[in-house]
Amino acid sequence: MTELLYHWQVLGDEVKRKQYDTYGTADFGFGSGSAGSGQQYRHTGPTIDPEELFRKIFGEFSQSPFGDFSTVFDQPQEYIMDLTFSQAAKGVNKEIMVQINDTCQRCDGRGHEPGTRVVHCSYCNGTGTETINTGPFVMRSTCRRCGGRGSVVTNPCVICRGSGQTKQKKTVMVPVPAGVEDGQTVRMPVGRKEIFITFRVQKSPVFRRDGADIHSDLFISIAQAVLGGTARSPGLYETINILIPPGIQADQKIRMSGKGIPRVNSYGYGDHYIQVKIKVPKRLTDRQRALMLSYAEDETDVEGTVNGIASTNTGKRSTGS
Repeated sequence: MTELLYHWQVLGDEVKRKQYDTYGTADFGFGSGSAGSGQQYRHTGPTIDPEELFRKIFGEFSQSPFGDFSTVFDQPQEYIMDLTFSQAAKGVNKEIMVQINDTCQRCDGRGHEPGTRVVHCSYCNGTGTETINTGPFVMRSTCRRCGGRGSVVTNPCVICRGSGQTKQKKTVMVPVPAGVEDGQTVRMPVGRKEIFITFRVQKSPVFRRDGADIHSDLFISIAQAVLGGTARSPGLYETINILIPPGIQADQKIRMSGKGIPRVNSYGYGDHYIQVKIKVPKRLTDRQRALMLSYAEDETDVEGTVNGIASTNTGKRSTGS
């Protein structure tokens, strides 16, 4: 900013500009160097107020009822949207209540009281622009009096105060893309402005998420684990029929390719991993117990003992019945 002000001051002063063209600087304050080619020059810097320069270049926004720096640098509003696990995974259109600037209902966006008229702007002669002289520069900018409209509101609307817009609560439909994650923020245009929406995704009682992949548990019986079979497991989009191979182990995972969540920044879907859990019954019928004892007697890979078995094929005895 200091260098900008310095050059502006030089260009705005006829004498200093000639000095700059001749010597490369507009100041002749000498440094500590010797005379001749080793002579050094320095300048003490500009004395003009930076705010004054900025105001001359960009205009007196604060004097205009239609221009304000607070509106130029207005921060987008932020909202939180709650989603279920399924809504975040599949996508959904969901409504949200927002507060936005919209057309004033009293003046219909005209900025003046109903029944009144606007007058021709004498400041810019109706052109909506004005010429600003800044020394050697001539700039054209938006008229500070009428805000570029070419006309002036003499009786501003009592609701919007001449802006033609008011803050209003409205319900807007948000198209939530499939695959959004908890804490993810998206930007959405609403009217002439934008809003930021951060998604808060609920945990699922069935699924666990890892990027585009999902994980769930499948509980099967001992007989299914040993002999194999089929089972039904809830999926993200439909119930899945699972083929259980004989001898499947506890915590072994079955991969269902392409049954996961859509990839947000890529193509395709993630996978669904089903983790097998073997249910061990706490109570047995007499027949089930007899069958289990018979099976235990034929086991050859027992490490330790089995209750109710006097001996096994490996010669190991039980600790009791």
